[in-house]
Amino acid sequence: MRRNGAHVDLEGGHLSPRRGGASGASAAAEHEQAEGGNLRKDLLLAYKTLGVVFGGLVTSPLYVYPSMNLASPTKEDYMGLYSIMFWTLTLIGVVKYVGIALNADDHGEGGTFAMYSLLCRHADIGILPSKKVYSEEEPLLHNQSATDRRPSWLGKFFERSITARRVLLFMAILGMCMLIGDGILTPAISVLSAIDGLRGPFPSVSKPVVEALSAAILIGLFLLQKYGTSKVSFLFSPIMAAWTFTTPIIGVYSIIHYYPGIFKAISPHYIVRFFLRNKKEGWRMLGGTVLCITGAEAMFADLGHFSKKGIQIAFLSSIYPSLVLTYAGQTAYLINNVNDFSDGFYKFVPRPVYWPMFVIATLAAIVASQSLISATFSVIKQSVVLDYFPRVKVVHTSQDKEGEVYSPETNYILMVLCVGVVLGFGAGNAIGNAFGVVVIMVMLITTIMLALVMIIIWRTPPALVALFFVPFFVMEGSYVSAVFTKIPEGGWLPFAVSMILALIMFGWYYGRQRKMEYEMANKVTVERLAELLARPEVQRVPGLCFFYSNIQDGLTPVLGHYIKNMGSLHQATVFVTLRYLLVAKVDERERILVRRLGPSGVYGCTVQYGYADSLCGGDLAAQVASSLRRHLAGADDEAALLEAAWNAGVVHVRGKMRFYVGEDAGWFDTVMLGFYEFLHGICRSALPALGMPLQQRVEIGMLYKV
Repeated sequence: MRRNGAHVDLEGGHLSPRRGGASGASAAAEHEQAEGGNLRKDLLLAYKTLGVVFGGLVTSPLYVYPSMNLASPTKEDYMGLYSIMFWTLTLIGVVKYVGIALNADDHGEGGTFAMYSLLCRHADIGILPSKKVYSEEEPLLHNQSATDRRPSWLGKFFERSITARRVLLFMAILGMCMLIGDGILTPAISVLSAIDGLRGPFPSVSKPVVEALSAAILIGLFLLQKYGTSKVSFLFSPIMAAWTFTTPIIGVYSIIHYYPGIFKAISPHYIVRFFLRNKKEGWRMLGGTVLCITGAEAMFADLGHFSKKGIQIAFLSSIYPSLVLTYAGQTAYLINNVNDFSDGFYKFVPRPVYWPMFVIATLAAIVASQSLISATFSVIKQSVVLDYFPRVKVVHTSQDKEGEVYSPETNYILMVLCVGVVLGFGAGNAIGNAFGVVVIMVMLITTIMLALVMIIIWRTPPALVALFFVPFFVMEGSYVSAVFTKIPEGGWLPFAVSMILALIMFGWYYGRQRKMEYEMANKVTVERLAELLARPEVQRVPGLCFFYSNIQDGLTPVLGHYIKNMGSLHQATVFVTLRYLLVAKVDERERILVRRLGPSGVYGCTVQYGYADSLCGGDLAAQVASSLRRHLAGADDEAALLEAAWNAGVVHVRGKMRFYVGEDAGWFDTVMLGFYEFLHGICRSALPALGMPLQQRVEIGMLYKV
């Protein structure tokens, strides 16, 4: 595939020009040098992931045991609990996420919405025709055989069933909403659990003091977000590295000192004995053990910030061994101190290193908050680009990495909600109960969508799909059934947040669908434009007009409304469509594409830009005019007309189509479209702020009666 004048190495994910005629030795040397460079890059990214991706996961020992409502636990109970946590970390962390999920990315992006986008592009299962955000060239599709390009049996089922497509969209929306809920709860529970360590040496420190300190720390963390993931990760990675490598050392000490035989619990028969002995109470305790894998979804959702290899190296070489040894040490301590589970982390820390570990734990909890905050920015950006969420400001904080984004509105809303959770639910296990609901729901949705990716895109044999889906669905389904019992005890919180977000997304989706249907049904063709301009009452006035539109196939209905009411069109009119491509920078030669549209002085223009490109109004107008001059080379009359129009003055016209809900509209349209209009009124413009002079701007409104 050609992109920006270079050949794309799809497996390596980097651009490299093809070279012919190189000797075998030279090619081998270049390959070895490239491999060495990639390895160094992956190791650096692996180090940086400690400060962003794995914060929530590796700090889970702070709150797992304290979140369990144990009643007179025994040595056998703790052995069973450790066995459950070991296999949960191994199966979900290593097998599902590291081994499988990280391969289901969409142009380097991860998360449930990325998988939904991937499914929609490989089968006709989307509902709303979303904006074109990728290049026309899809190398993976071109490289497939004709058989592979045909829809699978499951793809055909989704294409036939509107209900199935709606359920799939709802799952993607729910997964995104739950992940945002995770971004609220992870900072709250991590920082609270760490600061609560003050109450061990100082029993006089009250819960409200702990909550106030936690809230102050979180406000400071959210204020740091505007500096970007790279700067934050370089600041935080040393802290998380210290935590990752010190907690297992204490774990090994605890194992040797308290119970060297703890690793017998790796045998699954301890799990069977645990449930046979505890029955219903054992099942309810799954709501606490599931927190050991909290933050694992960030591995997938934060994929756009880093790389697959970097995440895999970090997890397998440090995170997974650290968690296995830390939980083993905690459990070994609790076997000899069965009633200390309510403070299961700080009690197992040896007294001589208590304060150093308190400092490291507090700093690590701050880092833990970062992982899901970054993931929240990623999924919000994905849904905005795909037109499933009201437009918010998204700032790319890196020139090199497309996934590194920051959203000011999202950041401050998260901050308010997170501080509210700390101050409102700081006491008791309410946050832990809510957290369990979020963690496992996101994971179950990921499992279902991964199975769809396997069948529809990867064409995995059914036996292998069943080998993946059945065990994970049963295991995660058991966790879901257990955490649902916690809904009255705080688990309602993520559902409330998710339902509000889902209502916003559905309202926006429904309004965009109705608007798209109207625009496509009433678009102005080139032939219709020629008819309108041929009318005697329509005048061509001096000047150059840039008319912005979101439609790429045809012209917006606002144009017909404009010509009929104004009775004029500028001497030279350029219909501009901005097109976002998921590349860093678009080559200057491919940046602006112009074409004649038939009537004299009327042109079409597509401006393609990448995530690291900046758009400036004055420069953009000059660049488009320059491209038109080159396009009109040899056509002296048209070139002279363009120059005269440019000298007469430039105007930028944007159309705004709004719904008018009549009295005869149904109650559903009245409510949903009214809600959409409210969202549309408070969100940002679809076109970026191009910086054109205020006196050159014209906005044309159009009402569409429902």
